Amino acid sequence: MEDKVRHLVFYQQLDNQEWPLYLAATSEGLCFVGSLGEGFAELENWTEKYIPGALLEENEAETAKYAEQLQEYFKGERSRFDIPLNAIGTDFQQEVWTALKELSYGETASYGEIADKINRPGSSRAVGTAIGKNPILIVVPCHRVIHKNGGISGYRGKLPMKKKLLALETKMTFGK
Repeated sequence: MEDKVRHLVFYQQLDNQEWPLYLAATSEGLCFVGSLGEGFAELENWTEKYIPGALLEENEAETAKYAEQLQEYFKGERSRFDIPLNAIGTDFQQEVWTALKELSYGETASYGEIADKINRPGSSRAVGTAIGKNPILIVVPCHRVIHKNGGISGYRGKLPMKKKLLALETKMTFGK
């Protein structure tokens, strides 16, 4: 009988009352940042779908550098992340996520602008779908993508989280 190699996914829950979320990393880098207030099941479901057979191990030593940079971001002390990422997705999704990482802190762009940025004009719906599959919320800043009319919609972490992140970055309050 042949042994199967099982991937380890290290995780932790950030102990921050205002920003409770799970994050996870492989040996290659940060692979998942969860939604605000969502439970462990969100991480389990994502792992089962994208890294089948992986073992989840709670290990703050392995996730410390990622947690530290997220905490600094939440405190307004960090506007860019410099941690290794292991974003699991298709080539098209990777293209979109790379374009998102080029958006500066506090800057927003429309779905169409992201489509143009990756030289695929007219693909704003496909861009929106790729953004919705972003496994690394905040660090790959999909919250910075809004409608061309300035409207805020669509976010894997749910709209209250998106509004909270935009408010954090712009220092303004969006409606409740």
